Amino acid sequence: MDEEDDVKIESEIGEDMGEARPEDKIAKMREELSSCRREKQEYMDGWQRAKADYVNALKRFETDAKASELRGKVRAVETLLPAFDALERSKEHGGIPAGFMAIAKQLETAFATLGLEEVGKVGEKFDPTYHEALGQDKVETEEEDSIITVILEKGWRVGDIVIRPAKVRVGHFVI
Repeated sequence: MDEEDDVKIESEIGEDMGEARPEDKIAKMREELSSCRREKQEYMDGWQRAKADYVNALKRFETDAKASELRGKVRAVETLLPAFDALERSKEHGGIPAGFMAIAKQLETAFATLGLEEVGKVGEKFDPTYHEALGQDKVETEEEDSIITVILEKGWRVGDIVIRPAKVRVGHFVI
C-alpha cells in the first residue's frame, strides 16, 4: 500500500505543479510543429517571390539596356545623316575633293558598324513602311504598277526601326 500512495502522491504533485500529461505534451508539440511549418512555408513563399522578382528585374534591365543602345544608335545616325546626305549628293554630281571622299567612306563604315541599312531601291515594290511616295510615273505594264521608279532621297533603318523612309516616285499603270 505504501507504493500506491507514493504513486498517487507523485501524480497528484505532478498535476498540482502544472506538469502536463503526455497527450497534452504531444498535442502542444504538434501545434508548435504545425506553426513552424506554416512559418517555414511563409518564408519559402517570400523567398520564391523575391527570387522571381530578381529574375524579372534582370530581364527588364537587359531589355532596357538593349533599347537604350538602340536609341543611342538611332540618335547618332539621325545627327550624322544630313552631313552624309550632303556628301552623297556631292558624289553624285562629281567634283568632290579626295578629302571629302575619305570622310564619306568613314561615315559609311561607321554606319555599317552601327547596323545602318539603306532602304529603297529602284525596282522594289512600294511599301509604305519603308517608302514615302512623293510622286507617280506612268508605266507601260501592270507588273510595273506600285514599283519604285526613282529614289529622291535614300531611306535608312537600324534593325526594325526606320530612321527615315526613302522618298520615292512610284510607277502607276493606267489602262
